[in-house]
Amino acid sequence: MPEAQTRANASFHEDPMTADRTRLFAAALIALGLITGGWLLGQGVAATRLADRAVTVRGLAERDVVADLATWTFAFSATGNDVAPVQAKIDADTAAIRAFLQRYGFKPGEVVSAGVSVNQWVDNNPAYGPGGRKNVTVRQRLQLRTTNVMAAQRAAANVSELVRSGVALEEGSTVAYSFTKLQSIKPAMIGAATRDARAGAERFAADSGAAVGGIKRASQGYFSIGSRDGDVDAGDRGGGIDTPYKKVRVVTTIDFYLK
Repeated sequence: MPEAQTRANASFHEDPMTADRTRLFAAALIALGLITGGWLLGQGVAATRLADRAVTVRGLAERDVVADLATWTFAFSATGNDVAPVQAKIDADTAAIRAFLQRYGFKPGEVVSAGVSVNQWVDNNPAYGPGGRKNVTVRQRLQLRTTNVMAAQRAAANVSELVRSGVALEEGSTVAYSFTKLQSIKPAMIGAATRDARAGAERFAADSGAAVGGIKRASQGYFSIGSRDGDVDAGDRGGGIDTPYKKVRVVTTIDFYLK
């Protein structure tokens, strides 16, 4: 056979050692792929199981506070047959209320008029003659708005002084105490509620032989401000007298992972 043809035939025959190395390399790649795929699958299953294992708990935080704003509305009226004497009675009651508040240390600028209304009608009962009888009612509202909360509480406890002076206060003449600094305590209370929720989750996890992981989902809930020590707010369904001593509450709902 000519030498050129021998070289050509030899080029079509692969070296056995090279072929073995190729097959080993391919097998190694396949094995590595299987290992990597198995690891990723295992991680996915573990993540799925972790996502499925969670506990939902609620955390509570409470704080006692004192109101920093008092709003006191005085509602009163006078009725008669002529505008002038009726208005004179309203003016006298207004002066009496202002004097009463001044005795408890409130400044004139803290008391403002919250509205006035006049209602006139004629009673045509024949007993009153051909022209009937004119009736006039004037209603006045004054409002005290002050940060001197304790002084407002003392004055409200002695409001009978006004009654004895001849001022007949109508329904709705109540003091409302407000706590306006909620934003300053919100972060600390949310933190306390979160810790309380985690403590509850840890108790649950201990009973089930698990451990508490990170937070899966959290809902802050809402803040409520009510009266402390069983007192009843004036705005509550049960009615009653408001108090400057308040309790702030917040409830959080948190899902914790279990591991």
